Amino acid sequence: MSITLITGGQRSGKSMYAEGLALSLSPNPVYMATAHIWDEEFRQRVEHHQQRRGPEWTNIEEERWLSQHDVAGRVVLVDCLTLWATNFFFADGAEADVDAALTQLKKEFDLFTAQDATFIIVTNEIGAGGTPVNDVQRRFTDLLGWLNQYVASKADEVVMMVCGIPLKVKE
Repeated sequence: MSITLITGGQRSGKSMYAEGLALSLSPNPVYMATAHIWDEEFRQRVEHHQQRRGPEWTNIEEERWLSQHDVAGRVVLVDCLTLWATNFFFADGAEADVDAALTQLKKEFDLFTAQDATFIIVTNEIGAGGTPVNDVQRRFTDLLGWLNQYVASKADEVVMMVCGIPLKVKE
């Protein structure tokens, strides 16, 4: 089992790098999509990602409970932690309780990655852009920052994408 975390800003090349890595490790990787389609613009973003992937991918769409899927022995690309955390953050009014959402996310992450698989996980580095102007955004930025730190501590490798260039942060 291994975990590679790939982080960076929006449109930094995270997903394309992660897809290339997954395909270099397996002829038939798993793509675990965590997105919830919120609006038409976001649907188009998801479709853009889907069009890049060919029939060699096993596609699984799962908004929250990743551990319900048996991926043992596979190379699994999770795209992405940011959207996954969003789904927990807004579930059942959890945005009022960041600690509870973080606890759930950590528990589910540990259950999922306990499987004997190779995990490639994409996330966003949203806290690098300054302090958000409203309370909900600040709480979510805190949540994702803490989740990213947790996952990075468990990861064997961390890659930061900058302008499409992978920078090894942890090896």
